[in-house]
Formats: sequence, structure tokens, C-alpha cells
Amino acid sequence: MEQEKDNFWVYIAGIIVAAVVIIVMVKGSEHDKYETARKAIAQEPAQSAYRDTSKYNNSITAPSQK
Repeated sequence: MEQEKDNFWVYIAGIIVAAVVIIVMVKGSEHDKYETARKAIAQEPAQSAYRDTSKYNNSITAPSQK
């Protein structure tokens, strides 16, 4: 009777490759999502809800450091 070959490491390698592919796909879709927001900001920066507020004085939310 022949002994069956153990494919444990093949299964582990397959799971790791699948996880890496899924992570890369998710990160790519997140980039596309934020790319749309970046284009909207570039078109109408004054009307955008995503405008840069770092130039405004945030004395109410951020106390000054002395």
C-alpha cells in the first residue's frame, strides 16, 4: 500500500498567495476611491467638503502649545 503525499505546505503556500492577492486588490480599490475625491477637490476646491483646513485657525479644537 502506497503512502499518500502530504500537501500541507502546498495548501499553506496557496492560502498565503491568495491572501496577498486579496490585499493587493483591496488596496487598489481604495486608491481608486480616493482618486475620485482628489479629482473632485482639484475641480472645485472652494466648494469641496474635503478642502484643506490647515491654514485656518483651529483655536477651539486645538489648544495652543506653550
